[in-house]
Amino acid sequence: YISVTGVQTCALPICFNIRLAMPELDDAAVERIVVEMWDNLGRLGGEVPHAPHLDPRDGSGRVEIVGMEHVEGIRKAGAAIVISGHLANWEVMAVAAHRYGLGLEIIYRAANNPYMEKFIQSTRHGEMLQKGARGARTAIDVLKRGRPLAMMADQKLNDGIPVPFFGRTAMTATSLVDFARKYQAPVFPAKIERLKGARFRITLLPPMYFEAGPDRHADLAAGMTRVNALIESWVRERPGQWLWLHRRWPESPL
Repeated sequence: YISVTGVQTCALPICFNIRLAMPELDDAAVERIVVEMWDNLGRLGGEVPHAPHLDPRDGSGRVEIVGMEHVEGIRKAGAAIVISGHLANWEVMAVAAHRYGLGLEIIYRAANNPYMEKFIQSTRHGEMLQKGARGARTAIDVLKRGRPLAMMADQKLNDGIPVPFFGRTAMTATSLVDFARKYQAPVFPAKIERLKGARFRITLLPPMYFEAGPDRHADLAAGMTRVNALIESWVRERPGQWLWLHRRWPESPL
């Protein structure tokens, strides 16, 4: 920030992203989102070593779950896909899934720093599948075996397709819709919110279904438009809890 006599102007690339997504916001609103995002990210970093202890069943009230009926829905579906985004402390969801015996296999992007990657992996639950061709092959095998898969649906993929996100074109991965079509797997959205401090709410929503029509490309575009719209609604509810550091749009300077 540049501060002159109490007037602050956000000159950071992150502010450019926020203004791209929500041009209706004034400078004060953008500033609040930036401060809240860094606060959330700092808390997340401090919570990572303790994530395995954030148990929704321990009576502490630190993690509450809305939509418990969908936990059973995932279990009964077998080949199911759970999707979420980089909101609040997204690591808590894998812990909760493990505590309820879902055995999710999670597609993720490895950290660039190998020491940080090793540390993060030591705190995680579930089988981790790195993004890429090998991870995709393993994900297909998971669904073929009737097991649930989890993935983040809010990241940029250069090899994806252009799909609206906050009214702007964003290159978007299509694998979740492709998998859902091919293996008739229901897609369960899971939203996480930070309520206060290290207290969270996980909301499991009714499953989304993606049928295979005659035009695969049209199916993928329509399906990911639905997914992007859902994630956008989550971000708009709590914009300070989303990771705005992604280079989500081609115009972004990040």
